[in-house]
Amino acid sequence: MASTNVEKVELGFNVDSDTKPKKDWVLLSLRVIAFLATASATIVMATNKQTKNLIVATIGSTPIRATLTAKFNQSPAFVYFVIANASASLHNLVMISVDILGPLYDYKGLRLAMIAILDMLAMALASSGDGAATFISELGKNGNKDARWNKICDKFENYCSQGGGALIASFIGFILLLIITVISITKLINPNRINHASS
Repeated sequence: MASTNVEKVELGFNVDSDTKPKKDWVLLSLRVIAFLATASATIVMATNKQTKNLIVATIGSTPIRATLTAKFNQSPAFVYFVIANASASLHNLVMISVDILGPLYDYKGLRLAMIAILDMLAMALASSGDGAATFISELGKNGNKDARWNKICDKFENYCSQGGGALIASFIGFILLLIITVISITKLINPNRINHASS
């Protein structure tokens, strides 16, 4: 009877030691890709700027031209988008270092709880930034006839294309953050189940 219990314990330890590095490797890889996605979204949107010489009025047959510049910081939604993605990038960078140096420090579950909470906060922040920027992007592309807001993407094509690329990268980062959050919560819950089962 005692020998079967010892075999079960040994099998349990072998399964944990085989699967844990694989899960950590997957999580680390997801964090690196999420960092690259959110960082690229931040850089692409923060450098989004286009200047064009446009006809703004016509007096008789003489067109009046003006040089207009579209920048990301002219819209509070895009500024928030940059801040949200920069924060998510910083979070991923810190978590990558925690994943690498984590085995050196064990806080008996407190570290896992803090990581899960911070992952949820980063995901929520990235989601809100994406939503705000998507709304303004749609307004810039199609305008709003009821509010008499003109579209600008027919005049600043490169500006809108670059902003769209930043949005795509950010949504990829958000989806990865969502997956990372699920994994973090799973890692937080699983040790409790193992402890209850063994006690």
